[in-house]
Amino acid sequence: METDLQDYLELLEISSENSSELSDFNVELKVLEKRLEDLEDESLYIGEFDIHNAVLTINAGAGGVDAHDWAEMLLRMYTRYLQSSDYKFEIEEISQGEEAGIKSASIRVEGYRAYANFESERGVHRLVRISPFDSNKRRHTSFAGVDVVPLLDQTEEIEILEDELRVDVYRSSGAGGQHVNTTDSAVRLTHLPTGIVVACQAERSQLQNKLRAMELLKTKLLLKKRDDELKKLNDIRGDQHEAGWGRQIRSYVLQPYQQVKDARTSIEIGNVQNVLDGEINIFIKEYLKWRRQGLND
Repeated sequence: METDLQDYLELLEISSENSSELSDFNVELKVLEKRLEDLEDESLYIGEFDIHNAVLTINAGAGGVDAHDWAEMLLRMYTRYLQSSDYKFEIEEISQGEEAGIKSASIRVEGYRAYANFESERGVHRLVRISPFDSNKRRHTSFAGVDVVPLLDQTEEIEILEDELRVDVYRSSGAGGQHVNTTDSAVRLTHLPTGIVVACQAERSQLQNKLRAMELLKTKLLLKKRDDELKKLNDIRGDQHEAGWGRQIRSYVLQPYQQVKDARTSIEIGNVQNVLDGEINIFIKEYLKWRRQGLND
């Protein structure tokens, strides 16, 4: 790359006396800029699980009916983003709120670097607005948690005993549409030793739903096993690391002013509606830059 740059600088000196050569230089310079941009993008993907497919799960947090509504707004934001991308996606499970919104939802995302590009969304998302459910029009703060896990290939090393698993079959509660199959064969798996719960209702077959839920459960157990091993190592070394999950990562303020701010990268966007309509690329890219800096430190 340094050789290419030196060649272009020499060409610039020569071309200053020749307009046609200057035009050639401008073309070559654009090619070089594109190569540098591509190299910059490639350098962002250095995580162990970056290339894998992913499952994104949204859970309503504190805030009652407002939190359920907020969780549904996040589901809409992510589906809008996915609809404009090259990723294949499917809503695997959705649980409706009693009055409005949703309690939880899971989206399976398939495509190159799906996990890397959605890792930025893991954490607590905070919404501040005038509540549409408050007759007094007071400002409310709502929270929703987003978890993102990669779908791994090494899950065969995870063994789940029959007496460690509770299997519940129930009627799907999805909102319908092309992304949810409303059937009587939804499956929820609970791993009793760890308390990890997964569910799937995307397929019409109960067996297929169970297999997909089992795939996700094994992935979560494998990640937990690796996290536990890392914590033991850190305890031995005396390192202290702040937990990522449960930490507020992004705030969306609709009143008294409009702003979306990422707490990790400090990126601020004034047009909140565009973000809620799925324009989250800037948050993804800036997070990857922030992550790269942390991994390289």
